[in-house]
Amino acid sequence: MKFGLFGINTGACALPKCAAAVARAAEDAGFESLWTGEHVILPDPQAPPSPVAPDYPMLDPAVALAFIAAHTTKIRLGTGIIILPQRNPVVLAKELASTDVLSNGRLIFGIGVGYLKPEFEAIGAPFDHKGARAEEWLAAMIALWSMPKPEFSGKWFKFKGVNAMPRPVQKPHPEIVFGGHTKEAFSRAARLAKGWYGFALDLEATAKCVEGLRAACKAAGRPFEELEVSVTPSPRVKVNRDTAKRYGDLGVSRLILLQRGADEAALLEGVGETGRDLIGKV
Repeated sequence: MKFGLFGINTGACALPKCAAAVARAAEDAGFESLWTGEHVILPDPQAPPSPVAPDYPMLDPAVALAFIAAHTTKIRLGTGIIILPQRNPVVLAKELASTDVLSNGRLIFGIGVGYLKPEFEAIGAPFDHKGARAEEWLAAMIALWSMPKPEFSGKWFKFKGVNAMPRPVQKPHPEIVFGGHTKEAFSRAARLAKGWYGFALDLEATAKCVEGLRAACKAAGRPFEELEVSVTPSPRVKVNRDTAKRYGDLGVSRLILLQRGADEAALLEGVGETGRDLIGKV
């Protein structure tokens, strides 16, 4: 089982000293990856389905991971997730290629389609056809990352006679992971990505998602075993060796654990406990 840590850009880790210390400690403890979350803005006052209070600090994923790259050497750096339909794909391709270069090829590009309508409205992004837009945006980004002379012609985005350097270190492009708990999200992961990421899932919910992923892989003509399944356990789940093994038995190969603690000292203690109790033992 691989172990990742979620929230290297949020909460106490939105402070540079804390983020750097936690990142170094996680790498030393044997964590495989560090993951960011994303909401460009949050509704104020908070109302469902907004996940956190409007004053909760959350750094931009690409900026945060570039900073973390400078304080680590080998741990992988994942966006968990970037809300792709809210972004300009050409600009984002440049930002993430830069992150991959600065980290020497450690970026994992985790993608979501978003669900907070007020966020889309504030950004000026359409809330309709989010899944289709995300697929087109991704195809445009891959063209910029991988084609000798990039060009793209889609329903919403077109370009040719352009280039963008430097290209990502990873060839042909950084690893792609799709998040989401819907049939459509499972299909995008099966068709377009190396992996899938499920957030805040208990064992029962994970089993249902894996069943959906298996069906999506079958429909796409892809062996399910090729898909790397990552899950952040629900905060209600106590993650120990037994529960980690049970996630693994369901087909999960990476557990991306939530931060444990509200300040640097508590976060470092949680990282150390995971290193001692879980990493290399499941």
